[in-house]
Amino acid sequence: MDDQTKFLDEVAALRREMARMNRHRFIQVHNSMPRLIMFQLARGIAFGLGGVLGATVVLSVVVWSLSQINFIPIIGDWATEVIEIIQPELQEAVEEGVEDAVQGQ
Repeated sequence: MDDQTKFLDEVAALRREMARMNRHRFIQVHNSMPRLIMFQLARGIAFGLGGVLGATVVLSVVVWSLSQINFIPIIGDWATEVIEIIQPELQEAVEEGVEDAVQGQ
């Protein structure tokens, strides 16, 4: 085979590979700018929400477990103070939510 035939065969192989890649779902999703923007927006929202929820769960478990430690007075007292500060705010939020729900009916 001469060089021109090899070159044409390689170009044909590249075209087949590009056609195969363009049929791939990832490329089809990211091929359109509005779809790409919506995908990235949803991804960012999910990432942010997951981070916030995960940190909330981890922090609440850590604070609760530290409040159960009575043999280390400084940590136990500090955790108890944190819970006492948070608890009334949660109670107020729940009461406001119930009042809003009753008024909305």
